[in-house]
Amino acid sequence: MNAWLATHIERRPDPSGIVVTAISLLAIGLAFVVVGLMVWGYGIPPNQFYAALWQGHFSSLRGFTEIGRQTIPLLLTGLGLVLAFRAQFWNIGAEGQLLAGAAAAAGVALFTSVPSPLLLPAMFIAGALAGAFWGLLPTLLKVRLGVNEVITTLMMNYIAIYAIEWLIHGPWKGKSMLGFAYTDTFVDAAWLPLLPQTRLHWPTAFLGLAMAVMLALLLYRMRLGYEIRVLGESPEAARYAGISPLRTTVAVMLISAGAAGLAGVGEVAGIHHRLLAPTQISLGYGYTAIIVAWLARGNPLAVILTAGLIGFIFASGDVAKVTLRIPVQVVGVMNGLLLFFLIGSERLLYYRIRWSAPSAGL
Repeated sequence: MNAWLATHIERRPDPSGIVVTAISLLAIGLAFVVVGLMVWGYGIPPNQFYAALWQGHFSSLRGFTEIGRQTIPLLLTGLGLVLAFRAQFWNIGAEGQLLAGAAAAAGVALFTSVPSPLLLPAMFIAGALAGAFWGLLPTLLKVRLGVNEVITTLMMNYIAIYAIEWLIHGPWKGKSMLGFAYTDTFVDAAWLPLLPQTRLHWPTAFLGLAMAVMLALLLYRMRLGYEIRVLGESPEAARYAGISPLRTTVAVMLISAGAAGLAGVGEVAGIHHRLLAPTQISLGYGYTAIIVAWLARGNPLAVILTAGLIGFIFASGDVAKVTLRIPVQVVGVMNGLLLFFLIGSERLLYYRIRWSAPSAGL
């Protein structure tokens, strides 16, 4: 009988950017193939499913801009997470940071007397500061006490959720919202302008694009970006180079969490025009942005593309539900499959299985 071949895993040489891009596209393609097979279980052929999505999104301006509307919060939160991940800070709290920004913006709109021309800028400043504050405590616990940031940032999400639930059911509940847990509607000056006949709040879209460019310049052209990259690649080398982990990590998280806070402002000022239930403010954008950042592989400019891809999937949920009568939960499955295939491709990019004959003594 032939002896069993022995196996062991070894690291490959670092792949080129072209190889990484090609394998990532292949992983995304395989994920969409599996999604097509899944919807076939509902009696809908895959070609009909994807044709319906294409028709729903690209046959009208409103359908196309719905992709953009879903992309905006994913872009802003994804940019923040890319920066945090480059510094090896695993920020899982973008959802709570987004909600903190939304609540702060609502507070400014409802309970301050800021002049109308300055109201929207004040809301964005408040939202960014609130998001940054929400990310500050886990950061200090990490760098001062060594507390795992995955746990603390995740727990802060639930604090934000229940804080908003308390506000909209209690002190901030609108007097005109009988039977509904909403605040009063914002004044008109607190509404973001929309692209005509769409729900796309274009100022926030431009803010996201500008932030992508600015973060790319920060990472590759500024001293702070150099410190972030060195800290992420080797904390020991960063200390040897005189880089302060405390200062750099705090700076990273203020930007990262602040970007998520801006996304929350966009949702309440551009879409809802009031503070309402957390599950209505965010469709899980903070969690899904982890996939956006993973797809971008640390490149802020690539987040524009990856956020657009996931925005397309989010917008596809409504099309699938209305046109094809498929449960909207299919969107969650699509996102999960994307992450599954991308993680798998990541391992195959950097590691390979070696087969060898067992040693004679075995």
